[in-house]
Amino acid sequence: MINLYLAAEEAAKPHNPILPVWQEIVVGSVAFAVLCFVLIKFVFPQMEKTFQARVDAIEGGIKRAETAQAEANELLEQYRAQLAEARTEAARIRDEARADAEGIRQDVLAKAREESDRIIAAGNEQLSAQRESIVRDLRAEIGTLAVDLAGKIVGEALADEARTRGTVERFIADLDSAGTAGRR
Repeated sequence: MINLYLAAEEAAKPHNPILPVWQEIVVGSVAFAVLCFVLIKFVFPQMEKTFQARVDAIEGGIKRAETAQAEANELLEQYRAQLAEARTEAARIRDEARADAEGIRQDVLAKAREESDRIIAAGNEQLSAQRESIVRDLRAEIGTLAVDLAGKIVGEALADEARTRGTVERFIADLDSAGTAGRR
């Protein structure tokens, strides 16, 4: 009875909020221990795996980004090298084209000079042939005129063909020797 009396008395007493009831401490401690066990055994390893996966993904992403950056830099260097090579090739082709153009120009000039020389030589030959023809015609005409004039001066006709030709030839020879002496 005393126990009941004490229990009833305690139940009648107001409860002190600062001091917890011992049953609550035990139940709370057991519940906390179970919660800690479940967290440590199941939840924290899953969280660690998730965090590690995220870290791996981030580090892998960084590595992939670094690899992609390295590849991009390598491609950029290759592009620059190809561009420099293309510029060098273009300069070489331009120089070759200029050299070819100069060679063609020289060939055209040489052919033009040869053609000009050939035309001048042909003109000189034609002129020389015409001169000789004119000189022959003039000699014959001068000879005939000279014989006619001489016949009028002398008063007799120089009708003999051989004599006329000999006279004309001597006259022309005298003219040629006088012209050659005069040139000197």
